[in-house]
Amino acid sequence: MKLPRNISARELTKSLGKIGYEVTRQKGSHIRLTCSFPKEHHVTIPNHDPIKIGTLSGILSDVAVARNQTKEQLINQIFG
Repeated sequence: MKLPRNISARELTKSLGKIGYEVTRQKGSHIRLTCSFPKEHHVTIPNHDPIKIGTLSGILSDVAVARNQTKEQLINQIFG
């Protein structure tokens, strides 16, 4: 599956919520999400609509590494 091109911060937050990430705080135009399984991990996403493709790719790569998955597996899990 390819990376979605027009995803907003709200949609990404909802999608990451499916795998255990929760909004812990928001300061200005950045939202911080935290997941405590399998280990505690924090990720910050910009509150933009849409999120730039390079930024989205970086966020998903970071989440995939924290979950010991490939980026493709993660994309299929949250957007598929």
